[in-house]
Amino acid sequence: MTPNKKQLRHLQSLCHALQPVVRIGQKGVTEAVLAELDIALNHHELIKIKVGCGDRTERKEIIAKIAEDHEAYIVQQIGQVAVLFKRNHEKPVILFPKK
Repeated sequence: MTPNKKQLRHLQSLCHALQPVVRIGQKGVTEAVLAELDIALNHHELIKIKVGCGDRTERKEIIAKIAEDHEAYIVQQIGQVAVLFKRNHEKPVILFPKK
């Protein structure tokens, strides 16, 4: 799901209070990290991850690959921290404003 501008602003306002749920360290993206990301996205819909390896370009590529693999949307990325959103159609957690 690709959020529209209003939904994107709402998601950005929600992500300020979040702490990173998944941290990617020096070993990079492993199977355990991917499994944890899948669980977190299905449960929370909106998660913050921290990528502590590589330079700026490498971090950007890692985050883009993770989002693509999990069919998630990158809400924002600042430095080592990125926020991903994936709608859980069975049990939605985040309600978007109507107006």
